[in-house]
Amino acid sequence: MNPFRGNDGYILEVSSAFYRKFYSDNRPRRLILGINPGRFGAGFTGVPFTDTKRLTADCGIPYAGRQTHEPSSVFVYDMIKAFGGTESFYSQFYITSVCPLGFTHTGANGREKNYNYYDRPDLTAAVYDFMVENIRSQIATGVSTDTCFCLGTGRNEKFLLALNHRFNFFGRIIALEHPRFVMQYRAKLMNQYIEKYLQAFRQVF
Repeated sequence: MNPFRGNDGYILEVSSAFYRKFYSDNRPRRLILGINPGRFGAGFTGVPFTDTKRLTADCGIPYAGRQTHEPSSVFVYDMIKAFGGTESFYSQFYITSVCPLGFTHTGANGREKNYNYYDRPDLTAAVYDFMVENIRSQIATGVSTDTCFCLGTGRNEKFLLALNHRFNFFGRIIALEHPRFVMQYRAKLMNQYIEKYLQAFRQVF
């Protein structure tokens, strides 16, 4: 799933407006690495963890296409509000993914679902070099490499730690529970997880 292909270039136009608004400067950011793009977030907007509702309401970027709602985006933007808002947050952090391409599969019920890069060994192997080059290209933009934040305290953390051990991308990696996990299994504790994120981010200031 590559959101920048098709759709007559509209997603590229929308995401470009987002990055021009929040990243048109030379300030170094720290990376926050998710897993791979979700269907209803970056799959529609080109911006990680940002569905069309949050893109317009929180980021001030108009969106004329199909409106989408992604629970992970709800968590991320509630956290961003608690941090101090989009201007403050995006001036210090850059959210992307270990794998910038998304994947889907059709379940037994016939419904399409998100699929993670680590869900099958052959898929992981097929995109491994691509993921390494993706991280290198992000670092080459001038991000700070003393600390990287990993969204996912399970297999995404394990994979990223192994990758970092091999290539020494970052001084340290701080893993946080993935927004999707929080919204699916710990929604009643959402505010506690937001505070955990904020405490982790304070470690780099």
